[in-house]
Amino acid sequence: MGKFGFNPTKFVHWSDPTAANLKYKEKYHTEYKKRSTTTNVQPKEKYSTTPYAAKEKVARNVNYISTNIKGEDSKQASQNDYIKRHLYVKSCVDKESPEWKFQAQKVSIRNYTPKVINQEINMGMWIIVMSSIIASLAQVANFAVGLGGNPLAIAGLLPIFAIGLTFMRYSSFDPESHPVDARRIYPEYDFIVVGGGSAGAVVASRLSEISNWTVLLLEAGGDENEISDIPALSGYVQMSEMDWMYQTSPPGDSPYCLAMIGDRCNWPRGKVLGGSSTINAMIYVRGNRHDYDLWESLGNPGWSYQNVLPYFLKSEDNRNPYLQRTKYHSTGGYLTVQESPWRTPLAIAFLQAGKELGYQIRDCNGELQTGFMIAQGTIRRGSRCSTAKAFLRPVRLRRNLHIAMHSQATQVLIDPNTKMAYGVKFTKNNRPFAVRAKREVVLSAGALSTPQLLMLSGVGPKDHLESFGITVLSDLKVGHNLQDHVGLGGFTFMIDDPISFKKERFQNFGVAMEYIFNERGPLTSLGVEGLAFVNTKYAPKSGSWPDVQFHFAGSSVNSDGDRVKQITGLRDSVYNTVYKPIANAESWSILPLLLRPKSTGWVRLKSTDPRVYPDINPNYFTHKEDVAVLIDGIRIGLNVSNTAAFQRFNSRPHKIAFPGCKQYPFDSDEYWECSIRHFTFTIYHPTSTAKMGPANDPDAVVDPRLRVYGIGNLRVIDASIMPAIVSGNTNAPTIMIGEKGADMIKEDWLHGRKSA
Repeated sequence: MGKFGFNPTKFVHWSDPTAANLKYKEKYHTEYKKRSTTTNVQPKEKYSTTPYAAKEKVARNVNYISTNIKGEDSKQASQNDYIKRHLYVKSCVDKESPEWKFQAQKVSIRNYTPKVINQEINMGMWIIVMSSIIASLAQVANFAVGLGGNPLAIAGLLPIFAIGLTFMRYSSFDPESHPVDARRIYPEYDFIVVGGGSAGAVVASRLSEISNWTVLLLEAGGDENEISDIPALSGYVQMSEMDWMYQTSPPGDSPYCLAMIGDRCNWPRGKVLGGSSTINAMIYVRGNRHDYDLWESLGNPGWSYQNVLPYFLKSEDNRNPYLQRTKYHSTGGYLTVQESPWRTPLAIAFLQAGKELGYQIRDCNGELQTGFMIAQGTIRRGSRCSTAKAFLRPVRLRRNLHIAMHSQATQVLIDPNTKMAYGVKFTKNNRPFAVRAKREVVLSAGALSTPQLLMLSGVGPKDHLESFGITVLSDLKVGHNLQDHVGLGGFTFMIDDPISFKKERFQNFGVAMEYIFNERGPLTSLGVEGLAFVNTKYAPKSGSWPDVQFHFAGSSVNSDGDRVKQITGLRDSVYNTVYKPIANAESWSILPLLLRPKSTGWVRLKSTDPRVYPDINPNYFTHKEDVAVLIDGIRIGLNVSNTAAFQRFNSRPHKIAFPGCKQYPFDSDEYWECSIRHFTFTIYHPTSTAKMGPANDPDAVVDPRLRVYGIGNLRVIDASIMPAIVSGNTNAPTIMIGEKGADMIKEDWLHGRKSA
């Protein structure tokens, strides 16, 4: 068995005629087509969404089941049309034939995406392909070493992927080839961009559009590879050489992550070209329009929803024909957005459940956010579309753009007299370098590394920097205001039918071939199949600004227990007690996330050595309302399970309590708070550590044009600048910030808008 869960000797697929599940598959496929919106299945009693201790003393009557937005009745038909006619609803039971088809599609080249080769390949091409096989074998083996294992441990993976995926690597002919690591660094560039992640890749690409500007992009990690390209294997690139592998500090008075080793949460962050867009779950969510209107109301002109929407559209190349026709989506951008071509039948049940609860099935990236939808992702024909693939590969041959990989910035060079940034110190291959910036230094290292680099360079809280002997050049609240989306992990539901996403179900040759040749199948799954934005009783009464987000998965902790334990740092004792008893069971899960936490944390230095990771304290749950909102969201999640849509599968909550929570009755407020503080789960959305704000905001680090206060020629363009975290996944908003920030630089230098 390979480390990635694939065994080339295991040819039996669950859709094969000889497989044990074929009888059920055929039966279910027939029944699934016949089912209508009406059913004789009676849902169980709904879980109360009122506090456990005061269920008989409700202050006001709140209807959690009907949550229609005011004035939206006229839009209902068009929203229902989203799923009825235009959504690509494919699942593991959709195939009429039980046998897998291995014939490659002929796909036309569009937007730098020629992945599938025409079947007519000449001898010269085959020579290139066979040469690439050797390179792929070496790269995958090296990646195994990076994971800390023996390369032979993933021998089962090599024959399937190394050969098949070389069709992506015909470098001389492929305009999507990987960027080349710059061997020669000039002593001076017009712009130096630190960090090649979700924002930095965008900034470098856009600035290099000006042919007489020279741009240097510094990335601490290396390049992405064929394994990171596979959506279903995102969990296998986390905690690898592509990951900074940050951890939070142990909690103080407000406990969290008690089920994790050392009471510390793992915080994966991308240490690779493309940054966290190369290791994340690829979910494309823009946030709520009210988030950006709030930003502008806080004294940041130009950051309202009306102002930022054009930058979302500028990046996007949406492949869903229904969404393409709306004014909220566009085509032709660098970033490909679409639904995964494969999902479990449970994903459709999730949408049906939302309708039963009174929510609309809609494009939550459109006019209104409240509702349920199939997850949209940054994927391109079944493979990950990171910002490196989207923004850097098409422009890799620009002579004015140099990309230096394995190059970690250690300090921004700032003249102590003029307070002007003029360059960057960095290390590459353990050798120190310094390079000058003629115009600006742009920090796009992310919400953890950017504040660390600023503080090491003398920009940050005066008392904190002086305690390390760092000369203070600008006294700003760098590292404050850390915000993150947090929720309950391992929120699991059991079903009877063999239709969930389990690792052993898809560890076979047929699944791999379906991905390689047809760009479809389980390996294209984002993991998160559906999303929902719901209102608890604490949400604004308008109903248009939800306070809890659901991530629906047709799997749970038990579906790939060993890997989940490694990613989360879950203690063996907790896993063995709660999840090992259901290791072979069919399950699905909801991750309820708090969208706008009141609790904030910090990032602080531990050392003046840039190689020493900073002190990261998210300060989860210091505000009791954060816990109350999550508990209310959890009960809405229980009601999802109790709908007729899920009762078809006999869905029921998994009730084995965490070891520290057994004293509380199931579904009590105390039970859920204890569970939240044990399996504290984040999908790694740190933001706001270099807050954007007006000059009179004492907490602001950058102005509305993203310039660092008190320091000339220095900007921050990444998730650090968010004044308040957005209501949803942060990758798409960070890309938008990159787009808008790059335009601001162009305006300032090309159109004379630059001012002190």
